[in-house]
Amino acid sequence: MEHKDYKAINKSVRKKDAMQLLLGKPVYTKDVVPDNALVVKLLRSPHANAIVNTIDTKVAKLVPGVVDIFTWEDVPNNRFTNAGQTYPEASPYDRLIIDRHVHCVGDVVAIVAAENEKAANKALKLIKVTYDVLEAVLDFRTAKDNEILVHPEDNWVAPCEVGGTNKRNLVASEQSEYGDVDGVLADCDIVIDRTYHTKAFNQAMMETFRTYTSYDRYGRLHVISSTQIVFHVRRILSHALGIPKNMIRVEKPRIGGGFGAKQTAVSEVYPAFVTMKTGRPAMIVFTREESQIAGSPRHEMEVRVKLGANKDGKIRVLDLYTLSNSGAYGEHGPTTVGLSGHKSIPMYTGSLEAHRFNYDVVYTNTMAAGAYRGYGATQGIFALETTVNELAETLGMDPTVIREKNMLKEGMLMPAYYNEIASACALDKCLAHCKEMFDWDSKYPVRDMGNGKVRCAGIGMAMQGSCISNLDVGSATVKLNDDGTYTLMIGAADMGTGCDTILAQMVAECMDCSVDDVTVFGADTDASPYDSGSYASSTTYITGKAVEKACIDLKKRMCSIAAGLMECNEDEVIFEDGILRRINTDQSVTISEVGVKSQLNNDIVPQASASHCSPVSPPPYMVGMVEIELDKLTGEVTILDFMSVVDCGIPINPALARIQAEGGIVQGIGHTLFENITYDSKGRPIESSLMQYRLPTRLDMGNLKVEFEHSFEPTGPFGAKSIGEIVINTPAPALAHAIYRATGVWHRELPITPEKIALGK
Repeated sequence: MEHKDYKAINKSVRKKDAMQLLLGKPVYTKDVVPDNALVVKLLRSPHANAIVNTIDTKVAKLVPGVVDIFTWEDVPNNRFTNAGQTYPEASPYDRLIIDRHVHCVGDVVAIVAAENEKAANKALKLIKVTYDVLEAVLDFRTAKDNEILVHPEDNWVAPCEVGGTNKRNLVASEQSEYGDVDGVLADCDIVIDRTYHTKAFNQAMMETFRTYTSYDRYGRLHVISSTQIVFHVRRILSHALGIPKNMIRVEKPRIGGGFGAKQTAVSEVYPAFVTMKTGRPAMIVFTREESQIAGSPRHEMEVRVKLGANKDGKIRVLDLYTLSNSGAYGEHGPTTVGLSGHKSIPMYTGSLEAHRFNYDVVYTNTMAAGAYRGYGATQGIFALETTVNELAETLGMDPTVIREKNMLKEGMLMPAYYNEIASACALDKCLAHCKEMFDWDSKYPVRDMGNGKVRCAGIGMAMQGSCISNLDVGSATVKLNDDGTYTLMIGAADMGTGCDTILAQMVAECMDCSVDDVTVFGADTDASPYDSGSYASSTTYITGKAVEKACIDLKKRMCSIAAGLMECNEDEVIFEDGILRRINTDQSVTISEVGVKSQLNNDIVPQASASHCSPVSPPPYMVGMVEIELDKLTGEVTILDFMSVVDCGIPINPALARIQAEGGIVQGIGHTLFENITYDSKGRPIESSLMQYRLPTRLDMGNLKVEFEHSFEPTGPFGAKSIGEIVINTPAPALAHAIYRATGVWHRELPITPEKIALGK
């Protein structure tokens, strides 16, 4: 591990936007756009699978204030995907702006554009629609090769070959194997074969989906949206609307939470289409109900785990099969499912002789799934870690000991993780640290507290990634200003994670300046350098490395300008402690002097841009331990302590990293104990508001404590890896384990509600 005393890195610097947010300044989409936009509202299908027979908008169009109403007859017939992924997208082109064939409850049937919300809402009620209602596929276990096709259309397109075909309700399918899986299973002392079911979960971010569109003074479509993916949105709109990308500009202001939901272009196309048709600014703001029933939730998955081990606790073989429910559309379906195996199996590289990982992703007539923090790893880790905990309980071994025997360690080759080497891995140190901090030996035993209440503990480990290797690109432009300060331009989206601050810290470290001397601008497709966007935990690792590279180039340019000021050769100038010095002399010039000179008789641009893509995706690691008190009569689970230790390489900003971890843990607790998406017999989502969709509060999370074990990732900026997603992955297996310890029952379906616990199933 490399050790270095950093000036700006590994420091808990205040977020760049902290005071603006705390003081309630206008920073979000609805705050910063003009208020003269048409109100856009969507009429949604009440049926899970149907064809629009007739639609009558004549009366609705007569409502005072209604400008126009659009149906399937008015939109382009270009199929596209809303998935925010690098082109060519892995997700199939299966959407239309409005499809006559509706594929789920909440699918769009008509777009209303009105002068005000009252008129738009009244018009929605006056549109008359008749449907030919079709039988729906609602159970994802029956979807593959079902005679009912969710997407029977002939113009369904798969841009990439991922094993999918709409003629089998199959979004993607793949098989992979390493070693003699069946042979090793047959030779094991113990084989555990279990199936786990994780439901869909909503991101429930505070700011719902929202987009403003208008034509700028050059006749280009200007889009201001709460999105994580400005460049992908531009491409999606170009494809859907049939207009050139150079005629579209997309920018984002502050984002009121995304957690992956806004890696899908859920809302952008509707106001954009209205602006195209009317020539007027348009604005759509999803209600909370719309965000709940027509958003972009986590993929429901069923994961079957076969684990083979010896009596001494050595895990020799793992066999995973994942069935993933993509819902009515295939967005992110081919890519999320892979993480359920590739981000779980490698944790046991230390002992594995063989492994197999197969998966299918299917269509159903339910809400389309999308990206959510953890992106498939969450589901797979819950399944595998719970199976490992069951192995420990079966053998009468301490679950921390069984992990010590089998876990991945630094320097190991990971066949299940694309044959990458764990170049920076402190997972073993995380386990030892967490075990001591949590006081595992005292809390692990079941303790009867009287009155039917017991206390006990559970554990889970996790890994994630730091980018999509060999694919996604991060970029940065760093510019010297004439006053000696810097401007950093990025295409990555700060959605509350603090990436603007973290990347500014990297500039400050490279340029020997204060973080306050770095202004951050982004993201805007007209002005920002290309960046795939803020997802896949990639911003710190990928865009951060681009920042580092840009700063190196900028220093060279500044040295060239300084050489002219000091009338010497460029190779005689060094950049040191924020000053440009001529070696072996007392001559020096300040950054400000170089900034001024850059604007006077100068032909050297004081600006540098860099892009970065990585051939590897070094995993961060985490160990989490929970202590609960469980009431056997009511099934209520009270979290007393949740402690975790994370290896994210060198944390760029420890305070922000800790907040990321705490937030992810709380979300994981919510998924495990409270949150749920269910459908009635007609395919209608039941949890349409936050009254039914229970989210964890501060009262539900107990005492949280997060600490770090440092490793140094040689391919990352300043040794950093990611932290954004891994932190959501340990609560589910840890809580399932603790609940088993208290009740003797393994719960293999999430969420684990008090009713299930009380009934023992």
